[in-house]
Amino acid sequence: MILETLAPTDGALPGPVLTEVTALYAGNRAFFELSGDFPDPDRITVDQVARALADELATEGAEILLARSEGRLVGLAATLAHHPSPDDPDPWIGLLLVDAGSHRRGHGRRIAALVEDRFRTAGRTGLRLAVLEDNPRALAFWTAQGYALLRRAPDRELGRPCLVLRKAL
Repeated sequence: MILETLAPTDGALPGPVLTEVTALYAGNRAFFELSGDFPDPDRITVDQVARALADELATEGAEILLARSEGRLVGLAATLAHHPSPDDPDPWIGLLLVDAGSHRRGHGRRIAALVEDRFRTAGRTGLRLAVLEDNPRALAFWTAQGYALLRRAPDRELGRPCLVLRKAL
């Protein structure tokens, strides 16, 4: 598996890649129904995904990492090198999505490990993420990867109840 950085060309995301990423998002309907990130999780469009990715990338230090296995997009991780809060020293994983048809094949675990390795190599000592409180599958996944609960807090954008987790690198 390789991670490649999604980089806009002339301010726009490449069309074929955007189509792949939209299919990845659309295949994860259950998550987006839970998160409320899209108005209709049954009809996630290329334009909506393009806006969501552009919003992510507008934050300084943000990256969208595409995970490919045998040339096929199997997942995506959105990361943030520095949290906007000055008292938070750690980078964050903002989103990790795995192709719905590839769940339970170890892709999520491998993507998480590759992201951790990137930050470890950069000299970072910890990594944080937030899990929606009503997403027990995500909580089980992340705790199995060694992340521990730090606190409960609403997310910064929509105020949804979240659990903030951290892993020492």
